[in-house]
Amino acid sequence: MSATGSIAASADMEAQGISASKIPTGYERGSRRSWIAVFGGLIGAFMAILDIQITNASLKEIQGSLGATLEEGSWISTAYLVAEMIAIPLSGWLSTGLSVRRYLLWTTAAFIFASILCSLAWNLEAMIAFRALQGFFGGALIPLAFRLILEFLPDNKRAVGMALFGVTATFAPSIGPTLGGWLTEQFSWHYLFYINVPPGLLVMAMLAYGLEKKSIVWDKLKNVDLAGIVTMALGMGCLEVVLEEGNRKDWFGSELIRNLTIIAAVNIVLFVWIQLRRKEPLVNLRLLGKRDFLLSTVAYFLLGMALFGAIYLIPLYLSQVHDYTPLEIGGVIMWMGFPQLLVLPLVPKLMERFDSRYLAAFGFLMFAISYYMNSQMTADYAGPQMIASQIVRALGQPFILVPIGMLATMHLKPHENASASTVLNVMRNLGGAFGIALVATLSDTLSRAHLAHIKESLPAVSTQAQDYLAQSASMLQAGGSDPYTAALQAKALLAKTMSQQAYIQAYNDVFYIIGALLLIAVFAVLLIRKPTVPVSHDAMVE
Repeated sequence: MSATGSIAASADMEAQGISASKIPTGYERGSRRSWIAVFGGLIGAFMAILDIQITNASLKEIQGSLGATLEEGSWISTAYLVAEMIAIPLSGWLSTGLSVRRYLLWTTAAFIFASILCSLAWNLEAMIAFRALQGFFGGALIPLAFRLILEFLPDNKRAVGMALFGVTATFAPSIGPTLGGWLTEQFSWHYLFYINVPPGLLVMAMLAYGLEKKSIVWDKLKNVDLAGIVTMALGMGCLEVVLEEGNRKDWFGSELIRNLTIIAAVNIVLFVWIQLRRKEPLVNLRLLGKRDFLLSTVAYFLLGMALFGAIYLIPLYLSQVHDYTPLEIGGVIMWMGFPQLLVLPLVPKLMERFDSRYLAAFGFLMFAISYYMNSQMTADYAGPQMIASQIVRALGQPFILVPIGMLATMHLKPHENASASTVLNVMRNLGGAFGIALVATLSDTLSRAHLAHIKESLPAVSTQAQDYLAQSASMLQAGGSDPYTAALQAKALLAKTMSQQAYIQAYNDVFYIIGALLLIAVFAVLLIRKPTVPVSHDAMVE
């Protein structure tokens, strides 16, 4: 560690009332212990993000085992996401009061215990309750991994840390369906949760060694923003349910969705008002008044929307149009994950030579191009044809996450790290929820519109339709069907073909719309102020 960094770190500690002479050796920024703590946090975040997607490929097996319907089973994923969304804003306050070390160790242990409970669930209600616990404790691991990078790594290594965080944020959801499908097929769905135990214990060992023991700050815990916690939990929790369940329940045609929307809107407004009035808020929303941070949160939101939108939309297309199995879908989705591992190590080096804004804009442009590539699909467009767009998407992601994390935090002070991490991770998760809700609604609505248009245009091509029916009936009769049955089967085939074409056109439209929205992110990052000569983050302590 440089002399300047050591002096700045001492100033930071003194500003918090801690004598520099009492700082234990081995805990300086960039030390071996700091790196071990960062890696422990990153593995924990990887587990938490992986668990969002890992059950999706195996929901049918879980539902069958628990005797649940498809609609009821959707709450297995929704419960995790709702609890995670509530936990993220609480992480800054709790980790500061309890200490980062104590809070991370407790939440990791609880996450492991909740995972074991999920594997032992005896009915749907128990599974939903245990998944909510798992999401709540897993949600704390994500923003704190980001915070450890900001606080435990020196400025010249922060880009490397952001690159590693990029692996957790984009690679984990990419391989989640593949890993989940493989575990269920080879063993059983219970192993989706057993798999958290070994890495969870490793994370606890790494954090226990890498993080410094500190006393509980009782004044911080007693100064609880109870009104903020209640309004945040109600607002964010209800909003997440609305986004996850809205399309299944016909949005505002459902009384439940209408009521939850009102509760969410009222409580989110109250939460923002309370946070802006408090001297020590639960989450420092005043950071959004800073231009660079605001633009970065917009980019994070759009990244979450595009990333989770693709992870939702591609399996839906492959299963509906081409009858792919979960494991086959995973084999396609994984191409969104593995290629980025080749690029991530290069991004920190590129940031030393090129403007971070241009790298982030390039990444978003690549992401938009990959969506455009998927907007030209035909009936012959299946898994092998999607690999090219998946690779383009994978190559663009590292150019987004590493620079945007640096751009968002380059002018923040150390005491703002906790709130910054909270806001950025909440915005990415919200973007993901909005993205899934958007693509689910658009694909349903547009497919119905395209099917209606195809049916209306059928009389204009009636000769072709009659020829298709005649040829299909002849082939079916040759296969052993009687003339009457063959005619009915031919009509069913025509109806299936029409539905397939309607779905393909709808998916093309949705991919095109999301690709266009990503262009907003390109302009957002270009509007961020040009990075100045790197200044030590610690040196900004006032």
